[in-house]
This record gives sequence, C-alpha cells and structure tokens, in this order.
Amino acid sequence: MPEAGGLLELEGVEARYGPVKALHGVSLTVGDGEIVAVLGANGAGKTTTLRAISGTVRRSGAIRFAGKSVAGRSPEAVARFGIAHVPEGRGTLSELSVAENLRLGAYVRRDRTSIREDERRVLGHFPWLGDRGGQRAGTLSGGEQQMLALARALMLRPRLVLLDEPSLGLAPKVVAEIFRIVRELNEREGLSVLVVEQNAIIALEAASRAYVLEAGRVAVEGGSDELRRNESVRRSYLGY
Repeated sequence: MPEAGGLLELEGVEARYGPVKALHGVSLTVGDGEIVAVLGANGAGKTTTLRAISGTVRRSGAIRFAGKSVAGRSPEAVARFGIAHVPEGRGTLSELSVAENLRLGAYVRRDRTSIREDERRVLGHFPWLGDRGGQRAGTLSGGEQQMLALARALMLRPRLVLLDEPSLGLAPKVVAEIFRIVRELNEREGLSVLVVEQNAIIALEAASRAYVLEAGRVAVEGGSDELRRNESVRRSYLGY
C-alpha cells in the first residue's frame, strides 16, 4: 500500500456557502497511487471537501498537491496541476456527442499528439465509447453517462481523480463495473483516487483507507479493514 501523504494534503480546511460554514477544519491525505474514500451521511461535507480541493467553493486552510499549494487557485489552475473532478450527477454535456465530451476533458492541454494517444488509451478502458462517438451524451443511460464522465476526466491525464458519488442512482451491476475500472486504473496506471461515496461497503472494498465526516469534521479515519471492524462505522454505514 502506498504511504499516506505526499500527493494530496489537506490541513485545517474550511469552506462555506455564503454565511453557512460547511467544513470545519478538515485534514486528510492521499498518497501517490492510493485510493482513499470519504464516507458520511448526507450533509456531512463530503462533496464540499472535493469542491474545496478543485476550487469550486470558497475555502481556506492548507491544500497541497505534490508539495505545491493549490489553495486560492481557480478550478482551471487546479486542473492544470493534474487534478480531475468528476462531480456528483455526472456533469456530462447532454447536447454534445460522446466524442465531443471526451475531447473537452483535455481542454487545458495543448499537446495534440499525446491527446490522440490518450483518447486511444481511455477507449481501451471503455471500448463501447468508441462505437458511440457520434451519439448525443444525453441519450446515454445513467451508468453510461457516469462512465463517460470518468473517461472524460482521464483525458486530462490526471495524477488524481476526485470522484463524487459514482454509485448514485445506478444499479449494483453498473456500480460494480465502475469500481472495477477504477481499481484497474489504480493498479495499472498508478492513478490516485479520492472517492466520496455513500455505499460504504463498495468504497471500503476499493480503498486502502477512509475518512468518515460528520457535520463538516473528520469523525473517524483509518485503514479500510480497521473501519470495517469499527462498531459505530458498521452500524451507521455498513448495515450490520
């Protein structure tokens, strides 16, 4: 298992929506080549944590990526660092084609030759996308849109993917396939992943470590096996 720390570090991060404070000093780390899960009930601050990293919400505190501060940076600047955000609800542009959505994932890149190479590499993980390139993204099923959103994020050639509620509204078989692809990307390409997920069982199967948020604070943290044995985590999130 990769060592914690090194790639992404949050220290005392706070975030707010207008006058409402959503995060109260969140600290966490993601090691290089590690999958880390963020668990918690609705309103716990999971999605806001990802937004704080990607710069889509007002935030304060220390956020470092590969040793460099990304606090105060714009979402585009954060993406240029190599952080790709797959938001809750997929975020695909429904009027554009599958191929156009994919190309948009590389919007901050200028290296056209390697972009074409990455498109072939990404289609290797999602071969059906190559056959559906001309199809309007809005006509895909929910599971297909989630996979397209992940594929689009990979076109950034990120070192870290922020994955927000990938299982939301999807059938268990589709969810299992999405997490299979995430683990494959992690094992084959060393992709680091910070995944927010309400399905704690599948998240802990994929992740080496996890943080449980409550009311905008880290309540519990530890290795996945350790959290599976934690009675309060089991009762609250694992259902046994």
